[in-house]
Amino acid sequence: MRKKLLIVLAAILVIALIGFIVYWETNHGNRRLIDTKYRFNRAVIRLPNGETVEGKVSSWLDYSDSDAVQVTIGGKTYLTHYTNVCLISD
Repeated sequence: MRKKLLIVLAAILVIALIGFIVYWETNHGNRRLIDTKYRFNRAVIRLPNGETVEGKVSSWLDYSDSDAVQVTIGGKTYLTHYTNVCLISD
């Protein structure tokens, strides 16, 4: 009887953990629990023509093998070098 109770409790714990991970991954914007990416709310990007774009970040992505960063602001996606972007977390 006690062994069955421990198995049921372990199953409930595993299901709760899986539920938490699924919730976190789907509801926390551009911050991920597993790959330790951070959430940024705003960004300022310097374009090659000297203009700047500033706005709310809907997504961003960095590349582990380069210094490039991809930032989406207002439906437009910008691919640039890290020296041209300032990611801001409020």
